[in-house]
Amino acid sequence: MEKLKERWGIKSNLQIILIMCAFAVNGSLAVKLADPVTNFFGLYRGVTNPFIYWPFRILLIFPIYQFTLVFVGACFGQYRFFWNMEKKMLKRIGFKRFFKED
Repeated sequence: MEKLKERWGIKSNLQIILIMCAFAVNGSLAVKLADPVTNFFGLYRGVTNPFIYWPFRILLIFPIYQFTLVFVGACFGQYRFFWNMEKKMLKRIGFKRFFKED
């Protein structure tokens, strides 16, 4: 736990618990939100070819997860942690120019 706290720059075990809960809730939320979006595109689990449905759904869950992560983190009182994590991720995938250097 101490290594995790040091790596993430947090101070208490309660923060770790809140962060883990936020990750769990956000993962479930992203999967739930992917259902209506896939249906909107006319892709239904029992009807669409699985080789089309599942890659599309997985590729769809990733941006939904990223978009909702900061919001769910804020609901758990960990906005700063999740916003810093999101900025780091966005910089890694090529959006460096949108963030000033720290």
